[in-house]
Amino acid sequence: MHILNLIRWKNLVLIIIAQVLIKYALFESFDVPTTLNTLGFSLLVITTLCIAAAGNIINDIYDVETDTINKPNKVIIGKQVSENLAYNLFFTLNITGIILGFFLAQSIGQGSFFAIFVIISLALYVYASYLKGTVLFGNILISFLVAMSIIIVGIFDLLPAINPQNRATQLTFFDIIFDYAIFAFLINLVREMVKDIQDVDGDYKAGMTTLPIVLGRERTNKIAFVISMIPIGAVIYFMVTYLYTQPIAIGYFLLFVIAPLIYATIKIFGAADNFHYKQISLVYKLVMLFGILSLLLYPLIIKTT
Repeated sequence: MHILNLIRWKNLVLIIIAQVLIKYALFESFDVPTTLNTLGFSLLVITTLCIAAAGNIINDIYDVETDTINKPNKVIIGKQVSENLAYNLFFTLNITGIILGFFLAQSIGQGSFFAIFVIISLALYVYASYLKGTVLFGNILISFLVAMSIIIVGIFDLLPAINPQNRATQLTFFDIIFDYAIFAFLINLVREMVKDIQDVDGDYKAGMTTLPIVLGRERTNKIAFVISMIPIGAVIYFMVTYLYTQPIAIGYFLLFVIAPLIYATIKIFGAADNFHYKQISLVYKLVMLFGILSLLLYPLIIKTT
């Protein structure tokens, strides 16, 4: 269980749900030409999970000092799991993910796609070892990598199957998952900023230069508040433009996406202590889950428009 917590299994389950729904609730539901069979897709999911898990481990290794201050009861490295074991797991998962990624890229005749996994692996290490403690750069990078866990399904499954006859259809479905990736990027960016505010004391003692340390909590709160309104506007635009004839879909987005986003945005504006920030962070994680689950609505949305 300690190792499962170390690799942040809940986040990994979220990745599995997202990738499986993109493949089977979106692509397969509409008989979209794809590249990956069940084995190939399973390989993509496992590769993504290995590299993401390795990134979570190295992040915890470099966070021991700050976590000891910010959340001493949740420190795993050095208590439940030794640092040596953590490093061994990090290298094993990374190497496994990259090797599987190489075979996956070769199996679809796109050897150059292998570089994507190498770049993501390196980016996760750079984030944990250096960029996490810098103003916004770390937040933007990790949010981009979260978005990539969605886009990568389209890169490996849709793009290699494009031909002149199906180009328009393929790009339409790629645009759909790209929109979801942008949504995931924005939600995660706000959540990372909220976590930085929550962890400001430990980050300051560790010599980091995160946004709350540079600008202060109040100003960072205001920036997070402004950014948090962007996904609200984007979802409302999506609903008005594409879902105006779909009452079930509109109800779902209003209840499970818009309402929690508005609640979190209001809480950000008035947040004053760590309890508030934990609440906000949890709400954004739930919004991410419900946003992903909305992929189950696409057979209803597309087939009746």
